[in-house]
Amino acid sequence: MSTTPDDPSHSPTDVPGGGAVGGPAPADPPYPDTAHPGTQHPDVARKKGIKHTRAGATWTGLVIGIIVLVLLLVFILQNLDSATLELFAWEFTLPLGVSLLLASIAGAVIMALAGGIRIIQIRRAANRQHRLNTNY
Repeated sequence: MSTTPDDPSHSPTDVPGGGAVGGPAPADPPYPDTAHPGTQHPDVARKKGIKHTRAGATWTGLVIGIIVLVLLLVFILQNLDSATLELFAWEFTLPLGVSLLLASIAGAVIMALAGGIRIIQIRRAANRQHRLNTNY
């Protein structure tokens, strides 16, 4: 056995952990969030809290979707006057709210198709660039 001051068996009893100054650290408290009142959790201090999750985004999208559907329902119910629509040789009689809803759906489909075509173009260009970079 050593009798040097660094020997834990001969350290003063008032040092935490039963060892010298360089001895083992005290055990972590069971609830680290409440260890020091008035101080922030390290993740909060570094601004690394939960910022965005897929579940949160899904929930937000569902709530917005429900609100939009309720507004559409109110719009359609308030615009039940008949409107005659002509497309080439066909003639339709629909409530005004329904016809405007169908027109907005057709616009959304056209927009989605244009966006999908652009995504395909960008994906092909990225794949082509990747192949060129990996050949050399």
